[in-house]
Amino acid sequence: MMVVGIIPARYGSTRLPGKPLLDIGGKPMVQWVYEAAREASLLERVIVATDNREILEVVEAFGGEARMTLPRHHSGTDRVVEVAAQLDAEIIVNIQVDEPLLEPQVIDLAIAPLLRDSSLMMVTVKSRAHKVEDLFDPHIVKVVTDREDYALYFSRLPLPFIQQGRREGLSHQKFLMEHPELLSSYYRHIGLYVYRKEFLMSYAGWGPSPLEELEGLEQLRVLENGHKIKVITAECSSRGIDTSQDLRWVKERLSKRSSMGGSSQLT
Repeated sequence: MMVVGIIPARYGSTRLPGKPLLDIGGKPMVQWVYEAAREASLLERVIVATDNREILEVVEAFGGEARMTLPRHHSGTDRVVEVAAQLDAEIIVNIQVDEPLLEPQVIDLAIAPLLRDSSLMMVTVKSRAHKVEDLFDPHIVKVVTDREDYALYFSRLPLPFIQQGRREGLSHQKFLMEHPELLSSYYRHIGLYVYRKEFLMSYAGWGPSPLEELEGLEQLRVLENGHKIKVITAECSSRGIDTSQDLRWVKERLSKRSSMGGSSQLT
């Protein structure tokens, strides 16, 4: 079964223009992500899908494969769809270009359920939250799931809401700061999506959904159209880069990883 990873890499960014080309430890961000994806044992091919000639040339210069796409896509997934439509592949993995901490083991972990279970159409990843501050950071998406680990909702707000704090007259954040043991109820969403190709093609035809546009989270399009997303758990440090502060944090983590040779623990 052919499994292909596609990295959508748009040049334009409100906060960090040219984000895929930002230097991290002597390499552009897109190269960190591409090289991690190439190490995933279940990926047979990795392609960068970009709207920018400079990004394409940088990828080809370090030996990667890239394809030009139309410039005005609504989302990264729509850019993935354009490239996937031209491929003879059964499974497509959408790998975010701003997740340079994403490790190959996590990619394999997300692909595996679709290889085992033919009823699954889409899989993504969650990781347990470790800091209260992350719950209130709108750049760090939170996810809640049912008892079988299917997504119930994704949000930039801290979900679930704990009503005990309200009864005690405390803000949600202050209550969680005083009860850090409750962090075990919260999960961060990791920006990695695995689809069966035919499902991905259907997704493209639905168009943006109301909640997707309100939250700015394209995965909500799937839930709003009545479909399930399986969410597997990985104990990992991956974090998307949306601000210069995120960039500094990721640079520090990659520096530590290089010196310590650390890796993710998967569950």
